[in-house]
Order: sequence, then C-alpha cells, then structure tokens
Amino acid sequence: MIAGPLNSEALVRKLSWNPGENVPAERILASEWLVSNGLGGYASGTVIGAVTRRYHGLLIAALPAPFGRMVMLNHLAETLRLPDGSVIDLGSEERVGVDLHLPGLQYLREFRLENGLPVWTYAANGVVIEKRVLLVHQQNSVYITYRLIEGEVVGLHLMPSMHFRRHESPVNEIVRQDYMLTAVENCYELNAGPDLPTLRLYLYGERPSLVLEGKKISEVLYRVEQSRGYEFTGVLWTPGYFRVDLRRGQPVTLVGSTEDWDTILALSPRDAYEAESERRRRLLSRAPQAAQRGVAAELVLAADQFIITPVGRAEDAARARAAGDEVRSVIAGYHWFTDWGRDTMISLEGLALATGRHAEAGWILRTFAHYVRDGLIPNMFPEGEKEGLYHTADATLWFFHALNRYVQISGDRETLRLLIPTMLDVVEHHIRGTHFGIRVDPSDGLLHQGMEGYQLTWMDAKVDDWVVTPRRGKAVEINALFYNALCLLEGWVREEHGDSAARPLAEQAKKTRASFNRRFWYSQANHLYDLVDGEQGDDTACRPNQLLTFSLDHPVLDRERWEPVLNIVRDKLLTPVGLRSLAPGHPDYKAKYYGDLRARDAAYHQGTVWSWLIGPFVDAWLKVHPEAFQETRRFLNGLLEHLSEACIGSVSEVFDAELDYTPRGCIAQAWGVAELLRCWLKTASGAN
Repeated sequence: MIAGPLNSEALVRKLSWNPGENVPAERILASEWLVSNGLGGYASGTVIGAVTRRYHGLLIAALPAPFGRMVMLNHLAETLRLPDGSVIDLGSEERVGVDLHLPGLQYLREFRLENGLPVWTYAANGVVIEKRVLLVHQQNSVYITYRLIEGEVVGLHLMPSMHFRRHESPVNEIVRQDYMLTAVENCYELNAGPDLPTLRLYLYGERPSLVLEGKKISEVLYRVEQSRGYEFTGVLWTPGYFRVDLRRGQPVTLVGSTEDWDTILALSPRDAYEAESERRRRLLSRAPQAAQRGVAAELVLAADQFIITPVGRAEDAARARAAGDEVRSVIAGYHWFTDWGRDTMISLEGLALATGRHAEAGWILRTFAHYVRDGLIPNMFPEGEKEGLYHTADATLWFFHALNRYVQISGDRETLRLLIPTMLDVVEHHIRGTHFGIRVDPSDGLLHQGMEGYQLTWMDAKVDDWVVTPRRGKAVEINALFYNALCLLEGWVREEHGDSAARPLAEQAKKTRASFNRRFWYSQANHLYDLVDGEQGDDTACRPNQLLTFSLDHPVLDRERWEPVLNIVRDKLLTPVGLRSLAPGHPDYKAKYYGDLRARDAAYHQGTVWSWLIGPFVDAWLKVHPEAFQETRRFLNGLLEHLSEACIGSVSEVFDAELDYTPRGCIAQAWGVAELLRCWLKTASGAN
C-alpha cells in the first residue's frame, strides 16, 4: 500500500495498491474516511467498505430533538456482473465466526481524497469503476455515484442495508416495528414506525429497478466496538437490491435522504457535485493566500467539517436571525462528540479565522455569549438536546482568548463592544464565586475550582462516579487562563471606558500574577506544579498544562522560567504527533489508550498523546525562540504524515504515548485540525 502525499495542484491525497499486493487487512481496516454536511450529520466508513464501528454509515442524519444524529443507511453491498459472466463483489459486511475476509480488497486499486471528497477506483478483468460519495451541504442527503472508466457495459447491483437508531446507540438495539417499503415509480420510502424518521431512496441510471428480497442480515460484526468493550454484533435489514446497467458516459447515482421529495429531486447528481465543488472553491478563495494551496488548503477543507448550523435550536435561530446573525457552533469531534464550549473556543482561530471565515467566527462568539449563565458558557450540548450543560472551569476563560484573536484578525470592534458587558459579568462571577466551586481565593487572587463528582478542566475523564483526574484546587492552566482573561478585559475596558474603570481589573491581575509565581514553581524538578492547594496537597505531576502559563497572549509566568519549563516539556512530553498528557515515570502513567471504557478513561489524560497540544507547544517555543520558524515547523511533521492514516485527510483526537503512536479516540478532532492549520500558517514566516 502506498500512502501518497498531497498533490498540491489538485488537492489529491491518495492511497494506492499494486495488483497482487498483499496488503494486511488490519492495516486497511484502520484507514477511514469522513464526509460531513454542515449540520453535524456525516457519512463515514473504512476505506475498504467494511463497517467496523457503530458510527459507520453512508447517511448519519442530523435531526431535531428528540432524535439527534440517526444512522439511516448503514451499508451498501456492491456487486458487478461483467460481460464475461463473472461476478465481482466489491465489499461486504463482516460476520461473526467468519475469518476476516475482505473480497473487495483484491479489486480496490486506489482510494483518494479529491478536494476533500472520497473517491474509490476498482479494477477487475479489464473493467475500471470509480465511486464517489457526497453529502449535500445543509441537507441530510447522500449521493453515491458510480462511473465506468474502462470496459463495456456492466450490471451493477446495489443492496442497501439499515438499522435505524441513534448513532451512539448499541448495535444490538431492537427496532420495535418491522421495516416497511413503499414505492411510487422510482421513489422509495423505508420506515419502521411513526416514532422513527423515514429514509427515502432514489436511483439515477439506465433502466433502474428494485428486486424485492427483504431479509435480515444477522450477526454483523463491529470489530472496533468489540475492542472498545461495547456491544459488537447486530442485525441489519435490507429490502433487496437495485439493479441497473452501468455504461461509459452514463453514471449511476443512488441518493439516500431524510429530506422531503421536493428537496431531494431539486438537485440532480451533477447539480449536487457542481454545487459542492463551487462551495469548496469559495472556501479556499476566502482563505488567506498561504492557505489556498498544498497541505494548508487541505486542512482548510478538513476544518470545514466541524463548523455547523446546529439543528433543533429554533429559539436560538429565531433570536439570531432577528439580530441579523446566524447560529453557528463547532462539532468537537467525529464521530461521537457534539458541540463543546471548550473545544469551540480553542478551535475558533484555526477553524474560522485562519480560513477567512470571519463572519462565521463572529456568529459563533455571539451565539455562545447568549448561552452565558452565571458567568459560564456551556461545557457541551448533549445529543438531541436544546439546553447545554455548564460543568466546566476553563471553557469560559478560553472564550476571552477566542474573542481577542477574533478582534485582532477581523477588526470587528462592534462585537467587542457588544460583548464587554458579558465578559465583565463573567469575571465578576468568577471573583465572587459561581457554580462548581469556581471562585477566586481572596487571600491570594488565585482561581479555585472543583466539586465532588464533577470533572471541570479539559482533563475531564469520568466513568460512572469515578472522576479520573479531579484536579480540585488551583489548577495551573486555569489560573493562566484567568490571568490572561483579566489582562485582556482590562485592555478592552480601558480602551472603551478609561483608566479608572480598568483599574480594579489591573489590580486583580497583579495580585493573581504575584501569587502564581510564588506558589506554582516546583524548584526540585524545574517545572510548575500542576495543582496547588489540592485535596492531596500540591501536585508535582509534569503535564503539558504548564505551557499555557506563557503560550497565551498575556503570560502569567515570569520570563526567566519560560525556557526551563519549555525544555522539560520538550524532553518529557513531546512526541511526533503532539504532547503526552503526563510524563513517563509517574506512577499513573499509561503508555496505551486501549480497552473498555474504564481502561481507556484511566489512560485518557495519564500519558495519552493529544494532537491539539502541539498548538500551545509551538506558541511557547516561538516565545522562547522567536525567529526559529523552520525549526518549529519540524515539530508538525509527524501530524502531517498522520494525514495519510486513520481518517485520511484529518487529525485524530489522541495517540498512544509510545511507539508506534497508534491513533485512537475520535478519528477527526476539531482542535487537532485547527491547531495544526494555525501552526502551519504561523510558522510560514521564514519557512521554506
């Protein structure tokens, strides 16, 4: 298998196979793809076509509450009947008790992303077939197109299979009613009762027909779910198979959708592809010039997958539109994350500002400002719900950072003036105290957080009642973020309201900084405590959180300590794909993120490498070495190589802490993509 680099002219990244090459099945099963629709819905699967996750499917629709994201079209078995009478199976689902067998692998010659969209090329007995998958932007509609590139007319059989369920539901969940198929001419509808949405199918092609062979496909194996300790066998149902002739110059397209028929039939396959191609062209044209080509352009398109219009929040949409805005948010990661406040604020610069999407950045900030309650923005919005959960100590502080970068890059002072009262309210709540034990200690000006049973920092793993890294006390990055917020707000208030209005903020910031440098320096190891005044005293663990003390715009850490901290982090935490969350040698250090939920969460922040942390590291490195652009860019090489593995063209959430740094967690993570793109552009100055 050859993992090709990005073709900078056509934005093509490809994996290719030589005829007869013995490609390890496990390796190809670990290669995945993703397409999203701007609503939080998506299509995703393995490159070979086997369904290995509960989240895999050709249409996972994003629907209003109470549904959330629903798996509507799980799989499509593809069979070719060639002119010589041979039958070619391009791929099938795995079955329990059957040796791993991927028939389509011997015919798959190439998988590529073409301007971010997946394309497969199959070859057999002189016939070459191309397949493409597209989701229409702002619709729950998938277009799966087949094109004959070489050879005579072939028969194409397409057997759709489905299991209507929420995408996070177990694969053995029982559908309460039998599936029912209705048809009018070439328009087919499948439903399983009034409590579930309807899947509509339409086939474009020469003399298409549906052969009715309704049946259950039992004991389907979801091998990734098995490795993660979840239910891993389920049943799919199929109504039969579509039969159509495939000729050169006459492509065949199967459309699957939860939209109404007027919407579905409004776009022909050609119209849909041309519209999406034009949309992507405009995305690249809006990006800064340095991001319009090469790997940066590829990351611009990857970033687009995370910026969404959340469905189902009608009140928010009505309010925003009345003010001339739109509601926008950020999906933290695919497949299972929804929109999270922390991830949104950390990702905002890379996803929206580095890509030239300033208007949407403003919509996101104003959307979240409306969500502020008692000085906090939501930690996350549960799947299919309208209201957020607020258990976070750092998301709101990252809001200041995101707003500052937005104003710097966009020059939008009007939004800043609009939000200053909100930001003042946030700081006032933090000083006098708000929920979850978040309050400033009046004795030293440091911010304390923590409440039994809650995980409030970004190290937020929790299994049942077990909070793995509770960090109740005064956490190092929380105080770095709080100091940065105080300084930013002081500057904004001074510009808008004068020195006297800003003075209390300046005094609070001065007190916080003095206490921080007195309390957090761990002289025995030449780095910072991760936590002071904790339930077990001061925590000496060496973690990447300490980088935020001088990587942010307003460093809280004294200048002479920057380099020692940076060197410790480089030596103990830096890997080719991000930073370890805990230094090796600590009693809680875990080298692998693997196993069931309890085992994974025990390792989640206890050594596991996080891709997004490369951002604070690059910022900190350039603070200490301000002209070292080429040297700094080399820290990104491992993540750039990673773009040809796991989810092709995107960045995984986490990695194992040791060689081979196996990708884990979400296959595509917003802040991983955002920080890689931001750092790539930041290091462009002086870099080749």
